[in-house]
Amino acid sequence: MQCPFCGQDKDKVIDSRSSEGGRVVRRRRECLPCTRRFTTYERVEASIRIQVVKKDGSREPYQREKMIEGLEKSCYKRAISGDQLREIVETAEEQIFKKFDKEVPSIFIGDALSMKLREIDKIAYIRFASVYRDFTDVGELIDEAQDAKRDTVVGPEQRELFSE
Repeated sequence: MQCPFCGQDKDKVIDSRSSEGGRVVRRRRECLPCTRRFTTYERVEASIRIQVVKKDGSREPYQREKMIEGLEKSCYKRAISGDQLREIVETAEEQIFKKFDKEVPSIFIGDALSMKLREIDKIAYIRFASVYRDFTDVGELIDEAQDAKRDTVVGPEQRELFSE
């Protein structure tokens, strides 16, 4: 494994443990030349790749990274940790792989991510929904924000969406 800090390919595994319900192996490594530590995740690559069916009917290979990027943009300057983002993606993936074998609609992915995000941070949820839901006018966005405000499901660190 190449060290992300110095680029050397000399490391040792310090700790290994199962993660994500046994689907992933988390390895803590130490680079021998620079002595810095980093974490890697090892997961099985699915032999049958799922295709994402976009709104326009086109298809593209499923990419976990795209979900993470979209969430990171929505959560910019919000108090949401990388672990929380990973948990949102893992929950969505569980739903995707339980329900679909070969093709999954992009709308299903967006709904799965947004519902979990809504529980954690309503501002990030509104940002995410404004992109994936493709509102046609400001009124729809305002309606969605007011609906989120009325929703009583909030995380422990969640603040009010609008102060009155």
